Amino acid sequence: MLMEDISSYLALRRAAGYQLGPTERLLRNFARFCSTSGETTIQTTVAISWASQAPSTAQRARRLTMVRLLARHLHAENLDHEIPPENVFSKGQPLRREPVLLSPAGLENLLSAAAGLGAPEGHRAQTFYTLFALLATTGLRVSEALGLCLQDLTQDGLVIRETKFNKTRLVPLHLTAQAGLDRYLARRKTWGGLDDHLFVSRKGAALPYQTVVATFLRLARGIGLRGGPGQGGPRIHDLRHGFAVRSLEQCPLNALGVTRHMVALSTYLGHGHVAATYWYLHATPRLLEAIATVTEEFMKGGGL
Repeated sequence: MLMEDISSYLALRRAAGYQLGPTERLLRNFARFCSTSGETTIQTTVAISWASQAPSTAQRARRLTMVRLLARHLHAENLDHEIPPENVFSKGQPLRREPVLLSPAGLENLLSAAAGLGAPEGHRAQTFYTLFALLATTGLRVSEALGLCLQDLTQDGLVIRETKFNKTRLVPLHLTAQAGLDRYLARRKTWGGLDDHLFVSRKGAALPYQTVVATFLRLARGIGLRGGPGQGGPRIHDLRHGFAVRSLEQCPLNALGVTRHMVALSTYLGHGHVAATYWYLHATPRLLEAIATVTEEFMKGGGL
């Protein structure tokens, strides 16, 4: 019963443009957890117990928030569904996690570790090295990169088809990124199989999202960028954050330059509104230095 409710809920949200891959996996896991307790509706104590299985406070809070959204939807038609309270784990703090931006050396170490997965010319090494490098140099969402098919690689760049909010966009590539993809494609021909996805597993099928995240975490821990489960450190999504920040650092740091750049960056990243792009921007020494310089000039009467 609850599994069917979840399917209907996900279908409704996807119709509004949400992808919900990780959300679906977690909610179905929650439904199986409820079934072991004999529950057919959402109960607060069970929801909190399930969310508590996550290794960190932030992950527990995210889990419970997912269930809360589902419960609010189902409660409208069935009052037997309880809506868990807010802030059981987060204590009222925002659930957005502070990104960890990799330094150039940190990114280089990560890619070197990816290149060391098996034989240097082997499938895993080439696939994960190219995937992580592409994420870092384009700011693509992981799901977007994994959804790429061979026909999406054009002379003008990557065609990202109907991703978040059902948008399709063109992502131009730097010459170095294009060269890296060309090298990967030349090797992929020997083990790519019949599947037309750009990144494929050793079984010749589309590379699973969970496999990519698990590999990133294992490599990051192996080179000292992260601690154990539940501890802080960079996530694979932080590669997208890093791209956005580096992109801002390279634009003219004045009011007009930043405004124009933010509109272009928002389009490039596939955001529905430019306000979403500001969440990706965080202070770095270079940006703070530029802000100080612009502020000093303004105070002297030079304007922005």
